[in-house]
Amino acid sequence: MRTMRLFEQKPVVEKPLALIDLPIPDPGPGQVRIRVINCGVCHTDLHTVEGDIHPPLLPITPGHQVVGIIDALGPGLVGVGPAGLEVGQRVGVPWLYSADGVCEFCKRGEENLCPEARFTGFHVDGGYSEYMLAEASYVLTIPAGISDLQAAPLLCAGIIGYRSLLKADVQPGERLGLVGFGASAHLTIQVALHWGCEVYVFTRSDNHRRHALELGAAWVGGAEDEPPALLDRAIIFAPSGQLVPLILAKIRPAGTLAINAIYTSPIPEMKYELLYKERTVRSVANATYQDGVNFLALAAKIPVQATVSTYALEDANQVLIDLKHSQISGEAVLVV
Repeated sequence: MRTMRLFEQKPVVEKPLALIDLPIPDPGPGQVRIRVINCGVCHTDLHTVEGDIHPPLLPITPGHQVVGIIDALGPGLVGVGPAGLEVGQRVGVPWLYSADGVCEFCKRGEENLCPEARFTGFHVDGGYSEYMLAEASYVLTIPAGISDLQAAPLLCAGIIGYRSLLKADVQPGERLGLVGFGASAHLTIQVALHWGCEVYVFTRSDNHRRHALELGAAWVGGAEDEPPALLDRAIIFAPSGQLVPLILAKIRPAGTLAINAIYTSPIPEMKYELLYKERTVRSVANATYQDGVNFLALAAKIPVQATVSTYALEDANQVLIDLKHSQISGEAVLVV
C-alpha cells in the first residue's frame, strides 16, 4: 500500500514526508482495517511534521480525519458499537484513537483527558495511506447525507470546533469572536450562526476575511482592531499566545475565552485587570467520542458545508506548505 511516511521531523519546506510502499496490515483483536477514501489535513499534522509536538516513535504516518470503508474485521469482532460494524460500512476515524476506559477521566466521560489515550497519526499510523487500522469502539458512523469529501473536515476541525463552542460556554444569540479562520473556524461559524449568534472574526488573511463574510460573519478585522461591541465569548484557533491578552481585552465581564490549540507559543505576562470581573480562560484538549457522535448528527441537520481543496496523496508535503502559509480557505483533503 502507498503511504506518506514521516521519518524525521523538519520544516515542511524540506518536504519531510516520503511516499513509500508498506504491507497492508492485518487487524488485531478489537480492530478494523479501513480502506481509506480520503483524509483531511490538520494544523496538528503540521505541528507533528515540523516538531512542535513529538510522537513517541518515528516513523509515523500522519492523518486523523479519515473517511474510509471497513474491509476487514479483527478476530472475533462482531456487532461492535450501537449499530454494529461490518465489512463494507463507511466510517470515520478521528483524532482520539483509543483510551483505557478505566481511569477517573474515562469514568467521567472525559476520555479526551485519559493519560493512556492514544491519538491517530501520532501514537499510531493514520490516514495518509491507502489502508489503516482503527479501534472498533472509537470509529464514528458518518450520516448518510454527508459525502465522503465533506465528511473528512468534520472529523477533527468540526468536532474540536464544536467542543470549543461548548467549552467557551456559548449560548444561543450571544456575540462570539473567532480568532483565526482556518479549517476549524469555518465550520464552527456555521454552528454558531445556526444557534443565532452574531460572529466577529479576527484574522490577518484577506482571503480568510472574505471567506468569513461569505459564510455570514457580522464583522471581520485583525486582532489589534476593536470590534463594534464587546464579545460574550471567544475562541482562539491560531497557535499564538500573544493573542490571549489582546482578545481578553475585547470580552465582557463574566465572558469566556477558549483556546483551541494543541500547541501554542507562550502566553505573555498580562495585567490582572484583563482577567478580573470573572472572565474565564480555558484550553480545549482533544474531544470525546460522544462529541463526535453529537457533532456529526448536528452537522447533518444544519447542514454544515465544508469548503474543501483536494490534493493527491503524494502531494501531502505541498498541502502542509500551503497550510503553513495560509493558502487554503477551509480545509485541504487528501484524496486517496
